[in-house]
Amino acid sequence: MNSRPMPLSADYELRFESLFNAGRALAFPCDAHGGVALDALSDRARQNYLFARAVVGREYAVPVVLRCGGARD
Repeated sequence: MNSRPMPLSADYELRFESLFNAGRALAFPCDAHGGVALDALSDRARQNYLFARAVVGREYAVPVVLRCGGARD
């Protein structure tokens, strides 16, 4: 976890794709290494992030870091 504050308009996003519903995903602003600043997230976004991490392999695929333009890193 990154301890530095990060603006929500990050250049990257950490994306968790659903294993069961094509096109469904959860995405969170992050740094180039996938670090998410939990303190910069809303309460709901923080809960969704922690949920997605907890169910990787059961509900969501391993997350990928994407540039906000959609290109994979």
